[in-house]
Amino acid sequence: MSLKLATYRCASPRREDEGLRIGAVRFLPRGVKKEDYARLGYFDVWFPLLAPNRAAVSEYKKSPDKKEAWKRFARQYRKEIESNTDARQAVKLLAAIAEKTPIAIGCYCEDEEFCHRSILKKLIEDAR
Repeated sequence: MSLKLATYRCASPRREDEGLRIGAVRFLPRGVKKEDYARLGYFDVWFPLLAPNRAAVSEYKKSPDKKEAWKRFARQYRKEIESNTDARQAVKLLAAIAEKTPIAIGCYCEDEEFCHRSILKKLIEDAR
């Protein structure tokens, strides 16, 4: 059985089969009232525990060699999640939920290929 797991960009239109939107972002959206997060497509649940640390994101964004920087960032983010007991358990929980209920992991990044949500999705799939 495959997981009912997807990804999305925060504030994008909600897809019909998407289910619960989980915002794996460090910061709340600016200028948006808490009661409007779901209505405006940001997330139903904010889960900053699964967001990458600020320093890693900053280092990646500043690097002139994006391809190499992405590899470093991806390794660092995986290590960050796997070495944190709470984050590891959260990933296992999301895997168990996604077996029965559709969920979507979101972030603000435009390009999913170079966004931690693609790595997080794979970690959730592997935790199954």
